Amino acid sequence: MSRIFITGSADGLGYAAAENLLADGHEVVAHVRSPQRLEAVKPLIDQGAQVVVGDLAHLNATQDVAAQVNKLGQMDAVIHNAGVYSGPSVVPVNVVAPYVLTSLIAKPARLIYLSSGMHLNGQPRLEGVDWSGARESATYSDSKLFITTLTMALARYWPDILCNAVDPGWVPTKMGGANAPGDLRLGHLTQEWLAVSDDSEARTSGGYWHHQKRRTPHAAARDEAFQNALLESLARTTGITLPLP
Repeated sequence: MSRIFITGSADGLGYAAAENLLADGHEVVAHVRSPQRLEAVKPLIDQGAQVVVGDLAHLNATQDVAAQVNKLGQMDAVIHNAGVYSGPSVVPVNVVAPYVLTSLIAKPARLIYLSSGMHLNGQPRLEGVDWSGARESATYSDSKLFITTLTMALARYWPDILCNAVDPGWVPTKMGGANAPGDLRLGHLTQEWLAVSDDSEARTSGGYWHHQKRRTPHAAARDEAFQNALLESLARTTGITLPLP
């Protein structure tokens, strides 16, 4: 049995992953944006889930989420699922929050980050990006390129931890829309598998996955100079330095 923390668990892929992992006998720590969203995860709580609360669009709240998680004890895996598609919060929620949580939560054995096939359209440019979210400065595609790059950097710097990125596909969630053509079940299966499976492939690191198959990410995601520049920019902006060897 593993203990898994899942960000953005009030609905969509995060909720579905939490529900499945609980059903399989694992411990789950769910996450909601505000106390008003606790009702949405009541079925998870009734199945034994614990919950932390905080708005990942704000740095101080994200730091508090990390403190809440650490207070609950060691996690075996963290699924960085929370995300937004548009607006000024795209960068803080999709990139800054995973970076901060990764830096501050006691290291788990496995880290999974939600990417997207749209990251292939992202621009590997950091100039002008407003990490605070005070203004809209990067696209969803850019944000997913950044988080995929962070994943590959972590896999390089932390060889003792399994770090992987997942493209869940375009699936019918609140973000994807009711008419999305993808398979909802397959949309959360890979991150669950990477979080708990003992399959040999699930115990590898540095992968970009789609439906349990490795895919080739944007070349910039594996560019060590771009990885380092991203880490330096995030550290400078947040005042939080990722613990690296």
